[in-house]
Amino acid sequence: MSYRELAILRGYKTNKNHIVKEFYLPVLKESVLYKRAAGFFSSTALLELSKGVSGLIRNGGKIRFIVSPLLSDEDILAMKRGYDVRKIAESALIREFHEPQNDSDRERLNWLASLIAVNRLEIKIALTMPQKAAGLYHEKIGVFYDTEGNRIAFTGSMNETDHAFYNNFESIVVFSSLVAEDQRRVCDIENDFDSLWAGREKNIIVMEFPAALREKLISYKRDTLHLELDKLETEEPYELLAPAPGIPAMPNGVVLHDYQNTAIDRWANQNYRGIFDMATGTGKTFTGLGAVVRLFRDRKKLAVIIVCPYQHLVEQWVEDIKLFNLLPTIGYSSSKQRDWKRRLSNDIMDFRLGVIDVFCFVTTNATYSSSYVQGQLEKLGKNTLLLVDEAHNFGAPNLRKMLNPKFEYRLALSATLDRHGDPEGTESLYEYFGDKCIEYSLDRAIREGKLTPYYYYPKIVYLTGGELDQYREISRKISRQYHKNSTGTLEITELGKKLLIERSRIVAGASNKVALLKELMQNYREDSHILVYCGTAQSSDFLRDTSERDEEGERQIVSVSKMLGLELGMKVTHFTSAESALEREQIKRQFADANPYQVIVAIKCLDEGVNIPSIKTAFILASSTNPKEYIQRRGRVLRLAPSKPYATIYDFITLPTPLDYVDRGGENAKLDLSLIKKEIARMREFGELSKNPSDSDKIIKELIETYGLDTIGGEDMFYGRTEA
Repeated sequence: MSYRELAILRGYKTNKNHIVKEFYLPVLKESVLYKRAAGFFSSTALLELSKGVSGLIRNGGKIRFIVSPLLSDEDILAMKRGYDVRKIAESALIREFHEPQNDSDRERLNWLASLIAVNRLEIKIALTMPQKAAGLYHEKIGVFYDTEGNRIAFTGSMNETDHAFYNNFESIVVFSSLVAEDQRRVCDIENDFDSLWAGREKNIIVMEFPAALREKLISYKRDTLHLELDKLETEEPYELLAPAPGIPAMPNGVVLHDYQNTAIDRWANQNYRGIFDMATGTGKTFTGLGAVVRLFRDRKKLAVIIVCPYQHLVEQWVEDIKLFNLLPTIGYSSSKQRDWKRRLSNDIMDFRLGVIDVFCFVTTNATYSSSYVQGQLEKLGKNTLLLVDEAHNFGAPNLRKMLNPKFEYRLALSATLDRHGDPEGTESLYEYFGDKCIEYSLDRAIREGKLTPYYYYPKIVYLTGGELDQYREISRKISRQYHKNSTGTLEITELGKKLLIERSRIVAGASNKVALLKELMQNYREDSHILVYCGTAQSSDFLRDTSERDEEGERQIVSVSKMLGLELGMKVTHFTSAESALEREQIKRQFADANPYQVIVAIKCLDEGVNIPSIKTAFILASSTNPKEYIQRRGRVLRLAPSKPYATIYDFITLPTPLDYVDRGGENAKLDLSLIKKEIARMREFGELSKNPSDSDKIIKELIETYGLDTIGGEDMFYGRTEA
């Protein structure tokens, strides 16, 4: 977006020019920031301000708008008599705002409301001090900015009212920073605006836009924007053509948030390499695709390779990829595109020969790693972007060797990039993808309204006598499987890793959990939008083949489903790897409508990327020891949805024995420490961001005192090696 190619006149007059068509529209099409000080405020002024703004919206741009209230004689007299200036100004502003008269006006207010809602349109009110006669701020100036930092400024008698644009004689004088003799004047106008915006001008009061009027405007916001309205209404003299199919472009009506644009800017400044570390539900996918649009715009030639862990995530990505005007080749074993291999081969050949400038291939981790795909991708050169979703998976040895150094452009997306217990794998991700461009935490996402607040209720479950004996016997065996490697670092043997998984299955499948779930679910028998997470009996930290069946989890799903369906009479369905992609989509729709299903019972396949925002209540029967996985699990529950002011999470905390039976310092207590520390770590993680942290704090305190753990602090205490 640049002003370099625009043919801008030195001035415009309404008796010679259509100022909206000839000036505002073409300039705003290339702009990312618009600063405007106008005359007086009215609903018509807002509508006219919106004309031409479609281009700026598409660019992800911002507007700063300063106006004056249209004061009556009575208003001015009241000010002089000492009445509250702010209240008088607010009343005058509200008086001049009128309901839209037609669909076009409603749509334009929708644009502005959408910008206000994401802080892309800021409005301030300026008026002269009451003793200075009329009290109306008259200056009319404006400054536009493009992505290169070029500026176009103007000043004159024009203001954003209907009669100013079309009926009365008005004129503006234009200055461009690209013209040497104009640069000083551009700076003067820019400084005048910035000084006014900051409230530094003498004898002028600058106020924030009234909250009541702001809320009134936001009430016109809709879910979608119809940005073609400018073209339809003004018959623009320049073409506003949709990009050809397959050319990356922002979807109509999509306005990225500031943090998303900042992440993309930093990624571009890092030579198009980096990591988007963003909490679940904060827009990783759209930020990633926005980066694709930016890169193609900057480089004009691009092969886009997008890799996701699972097939259902590929299909979710495909929906969004198409919104961004790309036509992806979809590659995995059961792809609907049966000829995807031929498509990929042809795309790569055409790209190398210059027949096409862009193509997109989206695939799973497994298919990406296949010899066929690797052989095809090896033919690509540096004009290639590798975009990896849930990129923490690529720290595993079998995947990180697939990170092709030939690919010049790299982008990793993850809510939890750092790999639990695998510093080598984590470091390999940073070495390949580069630095983080954004860290958008779950705490921030909740505070800023991107995720819903939640209540967290840890519920204690004890192992049975038989389960406890098994747990401790395996713990003794594990304690003998640690050794120091050549560097002196403590490592666990392969047998030890298998024993860790075996022990975790005992905890995950603790039989008392189903009985406790039945007790808790009594209060939810008539409710809907409930999720039950069952056993995670495998650990991605130790297994290289994560396709191994979770038999304990499958047994638990059967037990839970029978209890909920047959004993409590609830309508239950499963969400596991056994369901096809089509069945999963149908389940998601039926669950969202609460017809016919009240409860989804799920295991691991819901951990990464599956979007079911309507979940209001979650019962977590089994949690991985890996913080990455249970943090993702929480994120699934916190997505925003209508009629969902908060979410509720019940977390089943597994303890070896009641605390009254613990022999502090004894052998059994030492064997139990590994489990205790992990449960404390998870409660601490979940509880500190909840609306009721005292519930988890109380249990944590009791465990620390009972087991003689002196401090909660220190990552090693909770996330260090698994002890006996």
